[in-house]
Amino acid sequence: MALAHLGVLFLDELPEFAAQVLDALRQPLEAGDTVIAPANHRISYPSRIQLIAAMNPCRCGRAGEPGYACRQGRGCVERYQARISGPLLDRIDLQIEVPAVSAADLVLPARAEAPRARTNADCDGSLLEDVAAPDHAGRTLLREAADALGLSARGYHRTVRVARTLADLDGEARVARIHVAEALSYRGETLRRAQAAA
Repeated sequence: MALAHLGVLFLDELPEFAAQVLDALRQPLEAGDTVIAPANHRISYPSRIQLIAAMNPCRCGRAGEPGYACRQGRGCVERYQARISGPLLDRIDLQIEVPAVSAADLVLPARAEAPRARTNADCDGSLLEDVAAPDHAGRTLLREAADALGLSARGYHRTVRVARTLADLDGEARVARIHVAEALSYRGETLRRAQAAA
């Protein structure tokens, strides 16, 4: 908190922090300083920050997605969100729910230019669209997998990276349908979901 004084403190996966850590945020957010009081001393650090936090709706991260049933049951969302106390939520002025980006939303035309990366694993989403854009048949399969198997945006990018690597191993300049199909076959949870839906 003190190191972020007059700046931004970003906490990702907010409910994953220990309850004591989250409770310790309350006083600095209210007063703008962090007080440490060991034994007979009292030390105060300036901590006027802008807190930005992010969290999934539940532990599995997919609650509320159309056609998805949480494996943890109905109480998953309530239990997970209850990890953030009411007093802490009261100190967060803006609370915005951002809908998940589906893999189908990411099947876009390639961009004209993108920065370079050392390996396929280093490619971000925009660069992947340039170096790993599948051919028409591969793109169709990817779109079908996104819809039928509930492929998340992260799952989509990981599948495309693996497909690009498989194409590299085959010495192919373009990712083909066979590379996308093989990459999808390596996603264990995707296969389990497909079998459960069948």
